[in-house]
Amino acid sequence: MKKKKRQRVCIFVFLLAVAAILVPNIIISSYGRYCFDRLEKTPPAYCAILLGTSKYLRGGNRNFYYKYRIEAAVKLYASGKCRKIIVSGDNGTKYYNEPKAMKEDLIKAGVRKVDIISDYAGFRTLDSIIRFKKIFGQQRGIVVSQKFHNERAVYIGRAYGIELYGYNALDVGIRSGLKTRFREILSRVMCVLDVKLLHTRPRFLGKEITI
Repeated sequence: MKKKKRQRVCIFVFLLAVAAILVPNIIISSYGRYCFDRLEKTPPAYCAILLGTSKYLRGGNRNFYYKYRIEAAVKLYASGKCRKIIVSGDNGTKYYNEPKAMKEDLIKAGVRKVDIISDYAGFRTLDSIIRFKKIFGQQRGIVVSQKFHNERAVYIGRAYGIELYGYNALDVGIRSGLKTRFREILSRVMCVLDVKLLHTRPRFLGKEITI
């Protein structure tokens, strides 16, 4: 009897753990309805937010997540779907500055310098999206990243009252992006906890900035 009871407890704990992973992922995936692959279907907004990542991988190779996000942001801007772009990312040290790299590459691609705003405190997606509203005063916008990332960003934004849409950058193949995809599964669990239970705040806020 004790053995059977232990087995039932183990099965219950296992199912609970599976549900704890599956449910947040299903919830966030449902926000894909606000994310678009095609420009003509993407609702316009005054301001877009480009989410940061490293330009190069640890071995020095080009990071295609970064490359495709830059290309998507340029297309969005050139099409007139947005007038301003906030580049939001990690600026943890003087040797690592995501917003600076993104701004430089956007300018090289034809985006006017005056239309690019740097957010140096976008240490993670939640920080970037909440600051989009709290610091930069945006109630509506377009987030630019890969679809799986956009879904999470849009979930956060709409939870905080932002009419946020996603414009999906080209994705990286499963083989090259397997580690990122696995990390995303766990990130979604943490995201729902941050938003619904922990009510996590950005690491830094500060004074409002008019754009």
